[in-house]
This record gives sequence, structure tokens and C-alpha cells, in this order.
Amino acid sequence: MQVDDITLYDLSILVNNDNAAIWQHLNFTHTDGGRQYLKKILQQPLNSISAIQNVQNTIQQLLLIENKWPTNITNGTLMVLEKYFETPVDSFKPMPNPFTAWMYATFKKGDYSLIKYSVEHTINFLQGLEQITGLLGHANSKLLSTCIQTIQVMLSKPLVQEMLQLKRDKPLTKAQVLTYGHFIQHHFKKAIEELIEIYNKLDAYLSLAIAIKKFSFHFPDFIESNDPYIRAEALYHLQLNKPIPYTITLEQNKNFLFLTGANMGGKSTFIKAIGVCVYLAHVGMAVPAFKMQLSLFDGLISNINLTDNITKGESYFFNEVHRIKKTIEKISNGRKWLVLIDELFKGTNQQDAIKCSISVIEGLRKMKNALFILSTHLYEIGHELQNHSNIQFKYFETSIENDQLIFSYQLKEGISNDRLGYLIMRKEGVVDLLNKL
Repeated sequence: MQVDDITLYDLSILVNNDNAAIWQHLNFTHTDGGRQYLKKILQQPLNSISAIQNVQNTIQQLLLIENKWPTNITNGTLMVLEKYFETPVDSFKPMPNPFTAWMYATFKKGDYSLIKYSVEHTINFLQGLEQITGLLGHANSKLLSTCIQTIQVMLSKPLVQEMLQLKRDKPLTKAQVLTYGHFIQHHFKKAIEELIEIYNKLDAYLSLAIAIKKFSFHFPDFIESNDPYIRAEALYHLQLNKPIPYTITLEQNKNFLFLTGANMGGKSTFIKAIGVCVYLAHVGMAVPAFKMQLSLFDGLISNINLTDNITKGESYFFNEVHRIKKTIEKISNGRKWLVLIDELFKGTNQQDAIKCSISVIEGLRKMKNALFILSTHLYEIGHELQNHSNIQFKYFETSIENDQLIFSYQLKEGISNDRLGYLIMRKEGVVDLLNKL
């Protein structure tokens, strides 16, 4: 699925200046490498249902054994191994006898301490990997099977098998320390690096499994369809502490959602919630919804957090127009797209904005290969669009009680007619301040 950097930013997948990014919300990794691989997973949405299902299957398998995951592999363990390969030590015989090992340990204390410490962490790492192969040895995930097979091949070497049999409460002899240390540094370096890479990958997918369990997400169902389709029940934005769930259906004959409502009423959150769920579904992740069914999308594009560009001399309105132009060019390829537009044409006067908005909506709604969610503060244009059968009209209701704004965050049928700007100014004391000038 095609997604550009602006959309990733709009949906806070990796970066957000105001709140924790989505990847941070899903981050339960144990290692630095796992965190980096988690980011990699979350910035590479997949392009086939089979690839998505393979990832879903991988995460589901990890969910079954998540509470049995070995605790003896830590970020510190992997850092020690990496440092060992980078730090030179004085040479010694590959398989020293007790006396020569004692001599080295006595007269090369610093080097021996580093070797001993590194060997102990290597043994912990290898024994932890052996535990993982036992937990996942019968996994029917292609990704997990490949990882486990590679681990088993690496662990089959005679000296590795010897290390796997060692008891944790029995100290190593000096000869064992130097024998294993030489083998690890000179004959097992590439294998260790590959095993670390595999562990980081498993750590990242395990993180997604932990997140699913913690937040009670559900896996979406993908359907084979030539037409774009989304059906979701009790969908919500995963970063809210007390979210209000939404139910929504978008399909070819109802492919355009025209969304209205007062500022702070929930429009932006709703749009982002849909975008995040569709995005996570395409990386193989479960989603914050009770149930979700969707087609495979070829692209996701948004127009939410645009700004002006002073250094280039570009106005906010210019950037809005440029983004709409880019959107039209992208979705004109006939593939399935989800298009998210929040508060269209805020950067110009109302008369211009109405004319531009109607022109854009009238054009976009004809594109049957895409689904659109568009919010606007220009409620007037909704009435001119009501004769189009493929446009759905929904709004977020706001009420006033005792001069206080009440936001229900409930999605309702129709077009909002709320005019609450002056009330908000008065409630915040701005009108009183102005009157005193």
C-alpha cells in the first residue's frame, strides 16, 4: 500500500510533535534492535492479502506463548555481545589447558574479565534462543518457521551444543571461558550477528502481540474485492483514554463521507482513527475495533495537518491546493485508495472556500475506485450535495447546557448547523476582555 511521508505524519505513525506516536503506543520491545525493527514494520504496509495474513498468523502464534518468553535475553546482553566483537584482546590458544588458561587469567586480567563476561552473556543468549525454538518449534507461520530453522542450524554446532548443556549455577573453568571466547570471536561472529538480527525481529513482532493483548485489539478480515470497501464496528482511536466507538461502512455506491460538526467535536479524531486502523491492518496488525472488514487498498493519502511554508513563500491555501492536486494525480491510476481530508480550504475566504470545495467534491465523488472521508466547517455546501446518492452525510452533535458546551462525540446522520465560535470566545473570556479595551 502506497503511503507518503505527509500521511505518516498526519496519522502520527512514527512522528508527532504533540503526542506519543503510534509506534510508541505499540512499543513493548525488550531491545534497541527490536525497537528499530518495530519502526521498520510500521513504515512498510504490505501489498497482498497473503503477506498480511502471514504477519497476522505470526502475531497470533506469539500471542499464545507471550507469557512464556525467556527473560534471560536483555538489551544489555546484546550490547555486551556487540562490544565483545569490537574490543581487541590479547591472543591466546584456541583450546588452552588449565595451566595456560590460569596464566592468561592471571597476567591478562582485564582481557580475561571481558572474555568471561561476554561468554556468560553469550551462553544466556543461546540458551534463551533454545527456549524460543521449543516454544515456536511447531508454529505454522512461514516467518516464524524460517526464523526457527535458522536458529536451529546455528545452535547445532558442537561447541554451541556444549554451551547449551551448561548449568547456570555452575561456574565456568578458565579453560572453558577461553575456549568458548575464542570460538565465539573467531568462528561464530557472523552467526551471532545473524541470531541477534533474528531475535530483534522476533522481539518486534512479540511487541505487537503484547500490545494486542494489553489493549484488546481484534484482527481485521480482508476480502478479495476489485472495489474499495470498509466496514467497522466499535472502531476508535487507540491513543484516547476513554474513546467513543464508531460504526462505519464505506463502499463503492456510498464511497464519500461528508463530515460536519463544531470545532473540538471529534471530526479530526474520527478521520485519524479510520486512517490508523486501515494502516495498521495493512501491516498485519490487529486494530482498535470490535470488528473490521476491508478490501486491500493500493494507497492511503491524507490532507490533515498542512502548514504554510515561509521559506518557500508558500501560503497555507497554496499548499492545500497543491496537496489536492497531488491527491487527484495519485488516485487517478484506477487503483483502490482511501482519501482523508480534514477541514478543506481553511486558508482562504469563505466565498472562495465554498466554491473551491464544491468543485473538489463534485470531482472526487465520481471516482469509484476510492473511498473518501472529508470534513468541513462549510456546512452550507452540504445542502448542494444532497442529490448525490453516493455521498453519506454525518455529523458530530454539540449541545449547550447552562451556557456550557457539551460534546457527545457521537456520530449522527445528517449535516450539522452548529455555530459555536462566538460562544467559545465568550466562554473563554475573550469577549469580556475585548469589551474592556
